Amino acid sequence: MPLFLQGFTIGLAYVAPIGLQNLFVINTALTQKKSRVYLTALIVTFFDVTLALACFFGIGAVMHAFTWLQMIILCVGSFIVMWIGIGLLRAKDKMDTSTKVDVPLLKVISTSCVVTWFNPQALIDGTMLLGAFRTTLPKEHVVEFILGVNLSSFVWFFGISTILTLFSAKFNDKVLRIINIVCGAVIVFYGAKLFINFIQMILA
Repeated sequence: MPLFLQGFTIGLAYVAPIGLQNLFVINTALTQKKSRVYLTALIVTFFDVTLALACFFGIGAVMHAFTWLQMIILCVGSFIVMWIGIGLLRAKDKMDTSTKVDVPLLKVISTSCVVTWFNPQALIDGTMLLGAFRTTLPKEHVVEFILGVNLSSFVWFFGISTILTLFSAKFNDKVLRIINIVCGAVIVFYGAKLFINFIQMILA
């Protein structure tokens, strides 16, 4: 699989599971006018992309410089990533329309920042998934991979906003369940791939 496409699928599986960011975008799409819907999607995408870049080029670059750290992160990270995927496969999320979305623009920006950059789970997941994959990539393909990851954020947030604006009546708990199952399966697969990379490093 081309690394751009691989980055895109990993990024999509990482961003799509329903969390605070997604619930905010979903509720905005269900209740607000189109201009606010797409502006909210753009703001959330910005913070998601910046977090992905920080995880990938920050901790990912540090791990790439130290073989022993690579091995630890690949081993521990592979199990954490697979656990995240298993959690999604088991999750039974429900639509939550109680989130307040009719707020000033500055509140939208600050809320998007907080649920992304000050969310410990998002930081851990991003570090383990994207940081660990950074260690497995040839240097010449690093940009290709992260571009795929970043594109997935744009596609997801703008895609879900558009779909919900057009088909809001059909978006329900069952759809959320399908999203989690698909994303969980993809994340488990890539977690196993990280563990295989760890085994290969030991045997090399």
